[in-house]
Amino acid sequence: MAATGFDEAPVYYSDSLGAPIIGGDDELNLLNMQRLFKDFIREFHDVNNIYHYRDELKRQYILGEYNLSVSLSDLSSFNEVLADKLIKSPTTYLPLFETAAKEVADELTRPRPEEEEEVQDIHVLLTSPQSPVNIRDLKSDHMSRLVRVPGIIINASGVRAKATSLTLQCRSCRDYKNDIPIRPGLEGFAMPRKCTASTAGQQPCPLDPYYIVPDKCKCVDYQTLKLQEAPDHIPTGDMPRHIQLYVDRALVDKMVPGNRVQVVGIYSIKKMAEKGSKKEKITAGIRKPYIRVVGLEVDTSGPGRSLNKFTPEEEDHFKKLAEREDVYELISRNIAPSIFGSEDIKKSISCLLFGGSRKRMPDGLTRRGDINLLLLGDPGTAKSQLLKFVEKCAPIGVYTSGKGSSAAGLTASVMRDPTTRCFIMEGGAMVLADGGVVCIDEFDKMREDDRVAIHEAMEQQTISIAKAGITTTLNTRCSVFAAANSVFGRWDDTKGEENIDFMPTILSRFDMIYIVKDDHNESRDTTIARHVMKIHLNREQAAVEGEMSIEMLKKYIAYARAKCGPRLSDKSALKLGHKYVMMRTSAREHEHESNKRLSIPITVRQLESIVRISEALAKMRLAAFTTDNDVEESLRLFQVSTLESAMSGTLSGVEGLTALEDQEEVRKVERQLKQRFPIGSQVSEARIIQDFTKQRYSERSVRTVLNIMIRRGELQHRMQRKVVLRVK
Repeated sequence: MAATGFDEAPVYYSDSLGAPIIGGDDELNLLNMQRLFKDFIREFHDVNNIYHYRDELKRQYILGEYNLSVSLSDLSSFNEVLADKLIKSPTTYLPLFETAAKEVADELTRPRPEEEEEVQDIHVLLTSPQSPVNIRDLKSDHMSRLVRVPGIIINASGVRAKATSLTLQCRSCRDYKNDIPIRPGLEGFAMPRKCTASTAGQQPCPLDPYYIVPDKCKCVDYQTLKLQEAPDHIPTGDMPRHIQLYVDRALVDKMVPGNRVQVVGIYSIKKMAEKGSKKEKITAGIRKPYIRVVGLEVDTSGPGRSLNKFTPEEEDHFKKLAEREDVYELISRNIAPSIFGSEDIKKSISCLLFGGSRKRMPDGLTRRGDINLLLLGDPGTAKSQLLKFVEKCAPIGVYTSGKGSSAAGLTASVMRDPTTRCFIMEGGAMVLADGGVVCIDEFDKMREDDRVAIHEAMEQQTISIAKAGITTTLNTRCSVFAAANSVFGRWDDTKGEENIDFMPTILSRFDMIYIVKDDHNESRDTTIARHVMKIHLNREQAAVEGEMSIEMLKKYIAYARAKCGPRLSDKSALKLGHKYVMMRTSAREHEHESNKRLSIPITVRQLESIVRISEALAKMRLAAFTTDNDVEESLRLFQVSTLESAMSGTLSGVEGLTALEDQEEVRKVERQLKQRFPIGSQVSEARIIQDFTKQRYSERSVRTVLNIMIRRGELQHRMQRKVVLRVK
C-alpha cells in the first residue's frame, strides 16, 4: 500500500514549548477581531452620547484599578457576530479583547509619568444576560463555552501566585528561554524535556535540563473557591453538588463564604490529580471540570450578603418614607403580614432588624448595638414562621435549628485542609451572619455546652479561638433571634419559673423575652380560623397583603443600618435612669414577697437593652436623636416582654386563683397528694376530696389540683371517671 500525503507542500511539526501557531488567514481574521474590540471600547455610546467604556477605562486606569467591566448585551448591540464568537470561543477571543483594551488604555492615558511608562495589562470582566445554568445541568456541550451559573460560595482558599509567563534556564549550558506564555486557569505547563540550544560539536545537554528562574517570571494573584448549588435548585432527596471556581487578578478576595452569586465563566477541564501508574493509565482521557471565572455578580435578593448600594431615586423614596408619622406602625405591619396578631412581637422584630448604635469607648471597649430576642412558649404559635421571615428580610440572614447545631457549627471550627494539609478555620453560622441576624429555632433542644459557647458571641460580639496553633478573634456583630418551647412542651402556669430551662447567664443577654401562650378564646380562635382560611383560599391576595414588598423593606433596613446611628438625648437619658431604678425596686419587692429569685434577672444589661430599643425606633425615622415617644415605646415593649416574663412565676389567672393564699394551698395539696398516693395506685375521686376537706382544704383547690395533674398526664380517670389512677 503506497504511502500518500507525505510529499505535499505543508510541513508538519510540533513545537517543544507548546506555543500556538496561527495560519495566515486565521491571523488576519484575529487581528480584524481585535480591531473590532478596539472600536467597541472607543465608539460605543448610549442615547445621551456618553462613551461609557472609553471613559470608564480611563477613570479606572488613573485610579490604579486595571480592569474594565463589559456587558455582553452592549457588545451584542454593537456587533452581534463579535458577541457570539466571544460566547462560543471565549478562550480565543477574550485574550484579544484584553489586548485591545490595553492598546486603548495606552492611547487614552498618554502622556504618562516617567516611572509609569509601561502600560499595565487590563483585566476584562464580563456580565452576561443569558439564562443561568444549574451546576447539575452543566454537560459536555458547555465545554469551553461561556456559562452563567448561580450558587452559594461555601469555601475560599488563600490568595496564591500563578505565573503568566515563565523564564527557563538550562542547568548545563546556562541558556535562557524567555517569556514563555502560560495558559490561564488550572491547566499548568509541561516543561520541555530537551535543551534546544546545543550546537554542533558540543556534548548534548542531558534530559530535563530546564529549571524555572523565579525572579524573571511574571505572576498574577489567583484564588480557588467552592461553589454549591442553591438550596431552591436541589431536587427533593438529592445531595447538593459542588464545582471548583478559579478567580484571578481583580476578582480575588471579592467574595466570602456565604455569598449567593451569579458566576460568569468558561467551563474548563483540568487533569485529575491521581497517584499511581495504573490509575494514570486508566484516567488518561478523563478530566475534571472547573469554571474559570471572568465575571461575578453578588445576589442581593434572598438570604445572603446585601450590598450597600442605593440609587438616588431609592434614597429619595427612603427619606420620604422616614418622614411619615406612621413609619413605625407601617414597618411592624409588614413584618410577616400573613401571620395574624402578635403585634408587640412584630414591633420588637422591627427593632431587632434595625438595631441600635454600636459604640466604641475611648478606652477601646465596645457596646453592642444589636438587639437579641427570645420567644418562649407553646407550639403552634408561628414562632418558626417568624424566624423564617426574619431570615428573608434581614440584610444578612442565617437560619439554623438547635438540635442540628453544635458549638463549632454556630461559632467556628478548625479543620485540616485536604490539599495543603494545613489547619484552616471555617466560620460558623454566627460568623457568616456578621452584620445581620442569626435565627436559632428549637433553642431549648441545644446541649448546654453548645449554648454556653455563644455567650461571648452574644454580648462581646466576638469569638476567641485557641486551637491547633491558631489563636485569633472573629467578629460576630449579629443579632440573635431564638425560639424555644417550655420544659413541659406546653407552658404550664402552675409550674412558674420551672417552665424555663435556661441559665440566668443566657437569659440576661436577651434584650426582650416573650412568653407566647396559646390561650383558648372563642372570638380570637374564630378570627384566626377565618384568617388562615383566607390565606389558603386566596394565596395571591395574601402574598401582597403587606403595604411594602419584602425587597423594599430589606433595602430600607440596609439603608438605615448603613447611614444612621442615632444617640440618646439628654432628656431621654434622665428619664431612662429613673425608670431603671423603679424596675429594680419592683423586682426586689417581688422577690421579697415570693421568697424566690427571679428566673429572668433585671440587671444593667436590661437598661442597655432599653437604650438600644429607643435607638432602633429613632433609626426607623432616620433621626439623629431619640425622643420622649421613643423612650416611652421602648419601656412599653420591655414591660410587655421581659418584665412580664420575669414575673411569670405566679399562678395569676389560672383557674380563677389570684390570691397568694390560694396559690400556696394548691401547692400544699399537690405535694401531699403525691406523698400519699404512690405511682400505680387507684383511689376514688370522691374519697380524695372527702379526705382533704376534712383537713380543712377547700374543695375548689382539690379539684384544681386534680384537673392540673390530669392535664399534665400524671393522673388518669378510670371506671366512668369515678376512680383516679396515678401514672407518673
